[in-house]
Amino acid sequence: MTALAGAGGTATAAGAAAGAATAGAGIGGALQTIGLLASVGGSFVQGIQAKKTAEAQADALEVQRQEEARLNAVEDYRTRKKMRAQTAQQRAGFAARGVSAGSPTAIYLGQTAAQELAFASQSVRQRGAATDTELSNSARLVRAQGKQSMIRGMFSGAGRLLRGAPEVWPELLA
Repeated sequence: MTALAGAGGTATAAGAAAGAATAGAGIGGALQTIGLLASVGGSFVQGIQAKKTAEAQADALEVQRQEEARLNAVEDYRTRKKMRAQTAQQRAGFAARGVSAGSPTAIYLGQTAAQELAFASQSVRQRGAATDTELSNSARLVRAQGKQSMIRGMFSGAGRLLRGAPEVWPELLA
């Protein structure tokens, strides 16, 4: 009887030790699962944040593009106004010297002034168009990089899940 009771006591102690080991493995497994999920979630969140940051940067570039277009229009207006003032001053100078507005010299100088006005205005508009194109392309590039970062984060999270799942849930391989 004593031997049987001793064996039962040993069995109870072994069962308790096995239960403690199972409980320890359960806590360790739960912590491993939490760590894996945090890692996967972190990759997803990082990708989403990178996309949001890129969108904000692209929006700022769009605002800058619009402001540059407004400034360019003002510069074009001022250039034209300055050239018209110079042309008017030239005509007044001719009139003061008694040169007729219909004389070949006055007509030639008027045409030359008109060509210079057109050239100066076109130059301002071309610079504005180049800036507009550059800022538009930069905004598109930043948006594309944001999308790429989000996709990279999703694939990174999925890869971490696939690599870590067999360690956390070995029954998946069975």
